[in-house]
Formats: sequence, C-alpha cells, structure tokens
Amino acid sequence: MKINEIDGLLLKKMIIQGANILEANRSVVDALNVFPVPDGDTGTNMSLTMNAAAKEVKETRENSIDYVVDAMANGSLMGARGNSGVILSQLFRGFTKSAKGKDQLTTIDLADAFKSASDTAYKAVMKPIEGTILTVAREIGEKAVEIAKREKDVITFLQDIINHGEQALNKTPQMLKILKEAGVVDAGGKGLIFIFKGFYEAITGKKVNLESHSNIDIIKEDLKETEDITFGYCTEFIVQGSNINIEKFKQKIKNYGDCMLVVGDASLVKVHIHTNNPGMILENGLELGQLTRIKIDNMRQQHENKIFEAKNDENIMLVKEFGMIAVTMGDGLTNIFKDLNVDEMITGGQTMNPSTQDIKEAIDRIQAKHIFIFPNNSNIILAANQAKELSDKEITVIPSETVPQGIGAILAYDEESSLEKNIEMMTEALKNIKTGQVTYSVRDTQFNDMPIEKGDILGIIDGKITAVGKSVEDDAYRLLEGMIEDDDEIITIFYGEDCEEEKAQRLADRISGKYEEIDVEVYYGGQPLYYYIFSVE
Repeated sequence: MKINEIDGLLLKKMIIQGANILEANRSVVDALNVFPVPDGDTGTNMSLTMNAAAKEVKETRENSIDYVVDAMANGSLMGARGNSGVILSQLFRGFTKSAKGKDQLTTIDLADAFKSASDTAYKAVMKPIEGTILTVAREIGEKAVEIAKREKDVITFLQDIINHGEQALNKTPQMLKILKEAGVVDAGGKGLIFIFKGFYEAITGKKVNLESHSNIDIIKEDLKETEDITFGYCTEFIVQGSNINIEKFKQKIKNYGDCMLVVGDASLVKVHIHTNNPGMILENGLELGQLTRIKIDNMRQQHENKIFEAKNDENIMLVKEFGMIAVTMGDGLTNIFKDLNVDEMITGGQTMNPSTQDIKEAIDRIQAKHIFIFPNNSNIILAANQAKELSDKEITVIPSETVPQGIGAILAYDEESSLEKNIEMMTEALKNIKTGQVTYSVRDTQFNDMPIEKGDILGIIDGKITAVGKSVEDDAYRLLEGMIEDDDEIITIFYGEDCEEEKAQRLADRISGKYEEIDVEVYYGGQPLYYYIFSVE
C-alpha cells in the first residue's frame, strides 16, 4: 500500500491517534524525568496538551486541511501544560502556518510543515537548549526535507523520519550531561516520537475513533448571579478570510462585551466574547470573511439555577488597581496566599501543571487594571506567558520558580508604589530567596557522582540535588545547614501532607539551637510528595 497524499480526514485521524499513543505511553515518558523525584510530569503534560488538540479536532465538523490544523493549533494552545506542552503547542502552530491553504498534503508539504514546526518552536523559547524535544523536532524537520526530495510515499516517508528521530533521541544524552548521568534520553523528545508513531499507525490502517465524547467546553463560563451578568450572550464563531488584522478586529469589538478571546492568524480566527449584542459582533466578523461554527448561549438563562451558589463567590469584586494570581498546591500554602490577598489561586505545581486555559480563565475572573502572575514553578512560566499573550488585559508574569520565591515577591509588593517600581521590587525579591525541598527518589540512578537508590531521601537546593540519605529529619537538618549563610536572617519551614507538625517543630528547634541569631518559622503547607519546603533569606 502506498499513500501519496493526505487529506483533512486522514490528518484528523493522525492527530487523534498521535494523542492515543502518547496517552498510552505517558507513564514511560514521565519515568524519564532527569531527577528521580516523584514529580516527573513531562509525559502527563504533553499528553494533556495533545488530548486538548485531539478533542478540538474531533469536534470539528469540517474535514478540510485548514479546519483540522486550526483546531489542532487552537486546542493545543489553550490546553498547553508545562514547558513541554507549550513547546508542543508551538510545534503545532508552526505546522499549521505551513499546511494551511492546501487541499492535500504531499511528502513535500509535510516536510515543509515539520520544518516550520521546528523553526516556530525554537523562536518561542528564549534560550533553546540542544538535547531536548527541540533537537528531536529539528532533526525530524531537516531529515524530512531531505527525504521528501526523493520519496513520494507518505508511509515510507514517515517511517524514515521516525527512525531518524529515534536516532536523534538516542543522542540526547551526549548533548546534555544531566541526561547522561541519569541514564535517560530526553523525555519531551520521547513523547514526540510516540506522537509520530501514532501518525504512522493512522495512515497504515489503524482504526481511529472520530467521535467526541467530551462535554468540556473550550471556554468555561464564569459563575455569576443572573442579575450580575452584564453581558448576557456567550458568542463564539470562527472567521475564515484573508489578510485578517486580528488586533484591529479586537479593538473594534472589545467595547461590545467582556471575556474576549480572539486567536488565530491572517486567514482563520477563533472568536469568543460575552456581549449583549451578538448580532453586532457577527456583523463585524462578516466584514472579515465567512463565519462558521457559530454558537450563541444565553448565560442568564443558563445560570438561573445557580444563583445561590454564586452568592458566596469571592471572585466578584470591583475593579481595583492591581490583582494577583498564584499557582500553588496544598491547602496550607493556598491559605497562606489567601492571607496575602492573592485574588486567584490555581491548583498546580509539581506533578500537575495548569494549562494555558486555566491561567487565562483566572485572568478573566479578576477585575483589576493590572494583574501579576506568580507561576511558582519553572515549568509553568512559559504557560503563564502564553496566557498573557492571549489576554487583552495588562499582565506581568513575575518569574517565580518556587513557592518561597512567590511568597517573597508578594511580600515585596507595595500598594502605594507605581507599577514599574512594584515589578522591580518583586523581581529583585526573587534573587534574595533560597529554596530547599526534601522528597524521595522513585528509582535507582546516579546524579553528580552521587549514587541514589529508590526510596532514598533527597535534599534539593534551588533545583539541584545536593544531599542523599535515609532519614527525613536528619537529611532535612543537613540540607538546611548547607543553605544557611552568615547574612541570613529568616528561615521558613513549610511541612507537607505526609509530615507531622511535631516533627517539623522539632526540626525548627534544632536549627534555632544552633543558629540563635536566625528567626525560624513553621507553617503547614500541606504540599504532596515533598516532606518539607524551606525558604532561607
């Protein structure tokens, strides 16, 4: 069997099967986490991102290439989780830019699209690192261009670039010392290979279910009292045209409603807005091109039976100068951020990175002139910035990589200071906080010449494993000793859900006994997987 061209329906099957194969193997990808800590989530993040793309593709009634790739790009954009998920969404964005406008995709077209995917993803990352998913994507794109010059059969073409991609993946430990020491290949690159294997299965006859069984909407509506809904009609549609000026269109319709989301490119744009005049929005859309997938819901009618629940909604507030969003995990840490007057807490962090859409929805719920986002995890910063780009509100992402950094940055906030001064003070505060974490190893490995056995207690300082032992309390004490410097003044201990307050206090007393000049505070964090989180400043 030979296939020389791929149409929209077959491409749809490829995307869905790519999601299926990645989902079936996400634990394999998760297990490739460089650090042997119980929060390996690359496979989970990529799978959730891919599933969001597949869901949107399944719900697309049209089977043209344009509609399928736009659904894939939009679904992955909003569903992107973690750095790997954001990079995957950028790969799809680049693929879409190249594939649009074609009725069929030949090997030449696919090669151009794979190359465009790699180029777009590289541009989206401020400091690309070789030996990662980016390397595997680039090798696939470059090899695809080479193979397409001589191979017209899509099946052979895909098999060849998968083989080359696996070779590139196997070389990643030679490119990154950290992978070589851990004895693993890059997790994101492995996930990408699984997606391509799903593509291959779809074109070689694997039966793919095209039905969508999900009831989750791409845009979730805010819960408000019926009488408090200023704009009553949730209006969604897609505009298909040419040379569409997205920014000009956004400016034209923004005063007709709120919760506006306009994403796409010059030829296809997805629109979502809450308005009292959907007809006016549709008329403006018609000036740009043809409208499809029009959906208008009466939100007042939808929410009649939910008024009582909304009466205690703490998110309904007057417009204020500044608003804050923090990502955190654990009921204790959540309460701490609430006490710091953070408006929106997004549950997430280690093992559960929020999606771009989760962050975008939190932004939409805040009525403030300017919003600060504290990701509190290095793997969430890209998604936070992506959500920022999708919003028409003024937003600053403070690049906090840990919960202590986020808390420290918020404490540096001064409501009497200007926006610029607050950004400066909060960003500076990140530099003055050292973060320690105590968890356990999920596998045998070696890191920085330290042999690590499954179940060992690991001490981590600012993202680097520095201690390995057998006792939670003793290793926590040694970790803190290694963090403390002469000019430090405050140590904060957040104990997790698997740690007792009595033991945490005993640890604090040991530290206080040795470092009498330092204040030691103990708080319940309730975080999973990590016995302790330390802040030293």
